[in-house]
Amino acid sequence: MTIAKERQITLDEFLNLPETKPASEFINGEITQKPMPQGEHSRLQIKLCTTINQAAETQKIAYAFPELSCTFDGATIVPDISVFRWERIPKTASGKISNRFEVHPDWVIEILSPEQQQKKVLTKLLHCSRNGTELGWLMNPEEESVIAVFPGQKIELYDNNDQLAIIAGINLELTVSEVFSWLSLS
Repeated sequence: MTIAKERQITLDEFLNLPETKPASEFINGEITQKPMPQGEHSRLQIKLCTTINQAAETQKIAYAFPELSCTFDGATIVPDISVFRWERIPKTASGKISNRFEVHPDWVIEILSPEQQQKKVLTKLLHCSRNGTELGWLMNPEEESVIAVFPGQKIELYDNNDQLAIIAGINLELTVSEVFSWLSLS
């Protein structure tokens, strides 16, 4: 008995599919729909974007985008937060920000949701690292820890009062405890 092998979709075919909510990603020939953000995830995402942009936007150093679709090296990813150095933000001929980002982010932040597989999220960060991303964070709210991915696939674990790695040029100091304290609204 022969089992028919399912045909893999190409990146171009994926890009022509209708958008989904929540967003879908395409990596290693596989389409994965991101989980619907929940309370902890949403709070950390907006607070991190705001904090990074307060430190970097005015001086035109970098900008943090939430849920931005980025297509590069045969994949489309939608990180929870994509940080681009100012000079690398894609622009149109008239100087406006582009709608399509066909380049890797400089810093990628993923916030693990309860139903997400850590392996899939880490695979995405490693793909980014292999393609020029300077720093990736995999935040785990349940464990209150951050796995950082650096160039060359170097990985470090941060927890408690560890000072988190930030991309060079952004004047920002954050500890793991400080970031996860944002989840307490007291």
